[in-house]
Amino acid sequence: MFYRNIQLTLIVIIFSTFIFSQNYNDALRVSVPGLGASARALGMGNSYISLSDDGSASFFNPAGLGLVKKLEFMGGIDITSFNNSTKFFNQTTESNSSQTKLDNISLTFPIPTLRGSLVFGLSYNTTKDFVGSLEFSGFNNGSNSKIQSLLDTDIPFDLYLTDDNGNTIINGRLNQSGNMLNSGSLNQWTLTGAIEAYKNLFIGANISVVSGNFNSDFDYYEDDTQNIYQGETAPGYPSTTDFRTFYLKNLLKWDIEGWNAKVGFLYQFEKIARLGLTIQFPKVYKINEDFNVEGRSVFANSSVTLDPDKFSDKVKYDITSPYEISGGTSLNLKGLIFSAQATYIDYKEMEFSNGEGISSTYFSDQNKRIKNLMRPVVNYNLGAEYTFPDIGLRVRGGFILQPSAFKNDPSDFDKKYLTAGVGILSDGVIGIDIAYAYGWWKDIGDNYDSNVSRTFQDITYHKVMLTTSYRF
Repeated sequence: MFYRNIQLTLIVIIFSTFIFSQNYNDALRVSVPGLGASARALGMGNSYISLSDDGSASFFNPAGLGLVKKLEFMGGIDITSFNNSTKFFNQTTESNSSQTKLDNISLTFPIPTLRGSLVFGLSYNTTKDFVGSLEFSGFNNGSNSKIQSLLDTDIPFDLYLTDDNGNTIINGRLNQSGNMLNSGSLNQWTLTGAIEAYKNLFIGANISVVSGNFNSDFDYYEDDTQNIYQGETAPGYPSTTDFRTFYLKNLLKWDIEGWNAKVGFLYQFEKIARLGLTIQFPKVYKINEDFNVEGRSVFANSSVTLDPDKFSDKVKYDITSPYEISGGTSLNLKGLIFSAQATYIDYKEMEFSNGEGISSTYFSDQNKRIKNLMRPVVNYNLGAEYTFPDIGLRVRGGFILQPSAFKNDPSDFDKKYLTAGVGILSDGVIGIDIAYAYGWWKDIGDNYDSNVSRTFQDITYHKVMLTTSYRF
């Protein structure tokens, strides 16, 4: 075991790199909308604000619940697959992650009225999944490395990769590799109420209690594959001769709580067309974060391990998402339904607050970065459904566009989905719906600094959703 006299002025608290790891990507994680929890809606590209005539109205448009005439039970599951083809210094690596989960349970109660309608609903929905993966490997010929980027922390020093003054002989030219797996989801219990306030005009509102989790496991390596660093990385310590590998593991765990509210309006033009409008108020997420760091340096005849307690931390903070203002319309032409909607989101409104264990000045700086880097966007949804009257079979197709939240991002970074689905409603009582969504977009990621160790990612996304319903 090594013992080292510490002559360096230590930076005991790692402000910039680890303890204060929260940034705009964390805010985006919970602010970008998910794909919902209804197979019928997904099959139509989630263009559902002007339809919403079932239990999924609690997610899409609470006013639509006023169209439900019978007691209804609904439930469903989905399977998600995330595929990432990552290019890193001209080397391409494939990775995949998937998860299966219960995504919807709802019970809808119409209340008998003399005129109009009064309907209540209680539902559980998985509103978003956090499944993701990344793998990369390539030789970085530049004079930079993760080791060098961490010189303002104790990590290279504690791993005997520097002298007693914090200087290192490491000067890039290392093979860099890594793998990451993300998992988790956002879920909410929602209480919804809707009334027919005037003939064919429905108004609804809901309030949701949010729970969820997010887990990220990232392993990162730098290897001296060309035997460049044969001397002592820590002068005076012969065991540090012939550097081989630097390894760093970041484990991030979130427990998420929160709440949100939505109001909606829906107007029905007899049986020909509908208009829908919703206002999703800012969602408040309370994040309990557990951040753990492990590390190791490997030499020809020895290795050194970090003290994980020194570089790990638990913090709490809030993330507030932007308003979401949506409007949509649908047209029914003898069993052929066309629908379209748009949603305005200003990602500059994302905000960190109420940090425990984090300085208020740090969050103030992050909130400024959000305003400088983000932009308002308009998401678009298009859908169609045709019902074969003789057999009750319904076929669907749709498209979803979610533009990137970052200013000046090219369209390749916009999330795009093609969707399709089929369903059957037997005697107006039993419904079975299946939907499939295929998504694609590009992304980039920096292992440290900016554009010196960058991954270029081509992402494809698959989701299969099954929903069943029973109307009493």
